[in-house]
Amino acid sequence: MGSVSVQEAKERGRVALEGRLGDLVELSHAIHARPETAFEEHYAAGRLTEILSDQGMRVESGICDLPTAFSARAGDGPLVVALCAEYDALPDVGHACGHNIIAASSVGAALALGAVADDLGLTVLVLGTPAEEGGGGKVIMLERGAFDDAHLAMMVHPWPSEWLTADCLAVSHFDVHYRGKEAHAAAAPFEGINAGDAMTVAQVALGLLRQQFRPGDQVHGIVRDGGQAANIIPAHVSGRFMCRARTLDDLEVLEPKVRRCFEAGALASGSTLSFDYLAPTYSHMQADPELLACYRANAEALGHRFGGDDAGRALPMVSTDMANVSLALPTIHPLIAIESNGAVNHQHEFAAACVTPSADAAVHDGALALAWTAIDAASNPALRDRLLARSS
Repeated sequence: MGSVSVQEAKERGRVALEGRLGDLVELSHAIHARPETAFEEHYAAGRLTEILSDQGMRVESGICDLPTAFSARAGDGPLVVALCAEYDALPDVGHACGHNIIAASSVGAALALGAVADDLGLTVLVLGTPAEEGGGGKVIMLERGAFDDAHLAMMVHPWPSEWLTADCLAVSHFDVHYRGKEAHAAAAPFEGINAGDAMTVAQVALGLLRQQFRPGDQVHGIVRDGGQAANIIPAHVSGRFMCRARTLDDLEVLEPKVRRCFEAGALASGSTLSFDYLAPTYSHMQADPELLACYRANAEALGHRFGGDDAGRALPMVSTDMANVSLALPTIHPLIAIESNGAVNHQHEFAAACVTPSADAAVHDGALALAWTAIDAASNPALRDRLLARSS
């Protein structure tokens, strides 16, 4: 490590970030204007790798056998800081979870850290992580070695209010398929096997099961194929569901009960039943308290406040594949506030809020708070040694 002070390193990082802030805001807006869903984020991944490559980072595209995943590195220090960039959108509502802000803020943090990496003994690693919205991109990348040499992982996520962390639920994603037999619904309904009835029975059973749910247990979903015409007994009905619980162990208890509800629909109707699991299971999160404390101090230096955390109010409930990363290495995933006029994530109105001046400010503040947190981690001997011990 060089002799640069913490404050000097932070100021140099700020100057480097703000020198490219216009590019980062344009990047956020461009990704927002061209929403791409899970594993289809070719434009977004291309834009991120272009700006990182132009900044002199060593870019590798298509890592982990995922065409829209990438890594980019700057510096050669022993402490490897992974900054996770999400950029997938949701069907229909586009960037209603603000992944355009996440992508731009992680890139911005990398640009800030690149200015001081050699002085602080850092390697800056940006990981482009596709398919957070139900595809489990980070879980796949974790299993395939993308995080193997990282000592900590960070990102910020936009939200209507400020939080250090969330109540992150473990979740499984699956499709349910019922197959029956079509028939004329008026002339010969008795010749049919109604797959729609199977789904109805299952959803009624799920509704009754909810009385026995423990705190944090959730099941929700949609019917994606409910039949072709009102006068045809439906032979095929399918739905997409998510099953959530506070921990992986709790999910293992809940999920068999949920499956039995779907099995009841098949038994009652005479349909056959099959499940398709769509992604790896997302775990609960274990955020690193020491890194969170550093992030808090740096975010507060930028004017952010954490009233909900301080008041002990109920944490927001979310699920994310960043949680799986947190069980493997020290990780933070704070929520950064944007002005959304009462809208919440996954609404069209929240998508509109993700390209406002407030959202652009979150790109700046999120990037700088992450960069300053990494600088603190690199400069605090005890924290640095603890993080480096992961590779010893």
